[in-house]
Amino acid sequence: MKIKKILIANRGEIALRVMRTAKEMGIKTVAVFSEADRNALHTQYADEAYCIGPPPSNQSYLLMKKILEVAKISGADAIHPGYGFLSENAVFAQKVQDSGLIFIGPDPISINMMGDKISAKQAAAKFHIPMVPGTDHAIKDLEEAKIVAAKAGYPILIKASAGGGGKGMRVVQNEAELDEQMHRAMSEAKSAFGDDAVFIEKFVSSPRHIEIQVLADRHGNVLYLFERECSIQRRHQKLVEEAPSAVVSPEMRKAMGESAVNAAKACNYVGAGTVEFLVDADLNFYFLEMNTRLQVEHPVTELITGLDIVRQQILIAEGVELNFKQEDLKIHGHAIELRVTAEDPKNNFLPDIGKLITYRRPQGHGIRVDDGYEEGMDIPIFYDPLLAKLIVHAETRELACKKMIRAINDYKISGVATTLPFGKYVMQHEAFLSAKFDTGFIEKHFTPDQLVSENEEEQGIAAFFASFVYDKKTSNSELPGPMAEKRSNWKLNRS
Repeated sequence: MKIKKILIANRGEIALRVMRTAKEMGIKTVAVFSEADRNALHTQYADEAYCIGPPPSNQSYLLMKKILEVAKISGADAIHPGYGFLSENAVFAQKVQDSGLIFIGPDPISINMMGDKISAKQAAAKFHIPMVPGTDHAIKDLEEAKIVAAKAGYPILIKASAGGGGKGMRVVQNEAELDEQMHRAMSEAKSAFGDDAVFIEKFVSSPRHIEIQVLADRHGNVLYLFERECSIQRRHQKLVEEAPSAVVSPEMRKAMGESAVNAAKACNYVGAGTVEFLVDADLNFYFLEMNTRLQVEHPVTELITGLDIVRQQILIAEGVELNFKQEDLKIHGHAIELRVTAEDPKNNFLPDIGKLITYRRPQGHGIRVDDGYEEGMDIPIFYDPLLAKLIVHAETRELACKKMIRAINDYKISGVATTLPFGKYVMQHEAFLSAKFDTGFIEKHFTPDQLVSENEEEQGIAAFFASFVYDKKTSNSELPGPMAEKRSNWKLNRS
């Protein structure tokens, strides 16, 4: 079925990202927005826009009934969920389909299966995908937990089955800590996800977080679009992503890719998805989970493959067969993405709010900015602090790092603290440049004091320059008439 109009059930940069591809395909777009986003860019860019409630997401962007009502009123025939909000909600996907609309994403049964970490592990295990030692079922009994932990070997990791983002997750160093940490993990899981089911895994020390992008159509074709390195994280949330990974060999890439394809087949997956792996210090990889949606970091894959993943999502939803095969896919150059968030890296990445007094994007060859803000806009407190994604592409990883530094220097933002200084710190750090890092990069290497000292140095240079300009202006004003006019004109022409 040819899609004619898409409602994007999201906001910000991802809503704009989907709309741009849709418009290139000749498809009309419908935006939904909360009262806080009345003047947001995605509402201005869409062909139609509808307010669906107050600022809190549980009164707007998470209201399935309201979104479906707008779809009916607007005449949309498909819904794209973006990422976050309702993107991995099987109930929403089912309601979309029950309403006679196309859900641009996987089927509800696939979302359900992979949304629960335990059922995901069970499905992946049938295809002999490598697993971290531990349980493949929910566990509540302390005595059973002790047996499993002893078999896996301490330290272990207790994880919420329905969880994500580090919630309901506890590292246990020895048996004496097990009882207390299990209760804490279960309580946090219940509070965050309404489900206190947890499972146990061997804690992989110094892990890397590497994921594989997959595409699957309704004609039985499942392909992998290579890997993304996502190990630079804070509080289990990614900050820097790159493709390809500097430590993955062609043989390892093929093995991980085929495992990702098998994971997708295990749940009869359709659409774009991501299979995530933990990689240990010896480069052994283990299945972690599958994200049944578009990822924030998908642009780095687009840049090294030349594919528009959103376009592929839409075509797959229309029932079109993938028009390329695995052997057609090649890696072209290197791409790096920095998540530019309204957070203060000098203060434990504390979220910041305010008005974007200055907002000027970097430009030039190989630089892409996916964002949803303009100068003068307010940063609302109700949503994720992501301002933009700064992505660069170059022939080599070394050149990509240099391009990212230049882009960060050219990205002018004032009014809120951002992760731009942290991104520059990473691009210049020896551990990152040598690819000898893991998910503990911030704990091991990041020192906010260096950002403070660098900022003070820049402020000092700015102060010196301002003083210099002031002195020149003062001396200029004391010159006799013709000379003063000549100097003034020279400065005006230079500016």
